[in-house]
Amino acid sequence: MSSSHSDNGDNKLTGGQIDGPPAPAPEPEIEPTPKSEGPELLAQSEPAPLRPNKAFVRSRTAHFIAFGGGAGLSPVAPGTVGTLVAFPLFWIFALFFNPVEFLALIAALFIIGIWACSVTGKALGNHDHGGMVWDEITAFLLILFFTPHDLQWQASAFLLFRLFDIIKPPPIRYYDRTLRGGFGVMFDDLLAAFLTLLCLAAWKAYVI
Repeated sequence: MSSSHSDNGDNKLTGGQIDGPPAPAPEPEIEPTPKSEGPELLAQSEPAPLRPNKAFVRSRTAHFIAFGGGAGLSPVAPGTVGTLVAFPLFWIFALFFNPVEFLALIAALFIIGIWACSVTGKALGNHDHGGMVWDEITAFLLILFFTPHDLQWQASAFLLFRLFDIIKPPPIRYYDRTLRGGFGVMFDDLLAAFLTLLCLAAWKAYVI
């Protein structure tokens, strides 16, 4: 009896410890972290805005037109630079088109601008990107058509048009915020052209 008791005791350690390596502790269950939909994740998921360059302007006809042949890439006041482009275009067109043809050409340029600015705005992710200056070019061509062919009048028209296009008084601001796409881009500059011509007509009628 004592021998058997001794054999059984060989499998035990003093102090009640079991011989051999201890059993590994169970790994704690890790709950999956729910996906956050906060601003940080949304900011990471949104693509960075596309910055147009010369390659972008040359990549498609619509981009080339919307950016005024590259005038809209100006780092400073692209809208003003685009408006200046209208001067040489006006002088060239005036040599080849009679008044009726000139107005028809401006209407065609307006329609083309709707398409070009719509396509380019979608590509940039910005429906009214500041580099798209075809709206300024077309609208100022219309102003020059109705303005006396005098440098003082044309310079005044230029300053007034830029003022209205920048500060966007009513109703320009309303339509600029309401209308989207290519038509919205072109239409608000058309309103700025109308206000410019209205001021010039009032000045000619009541001041001079």
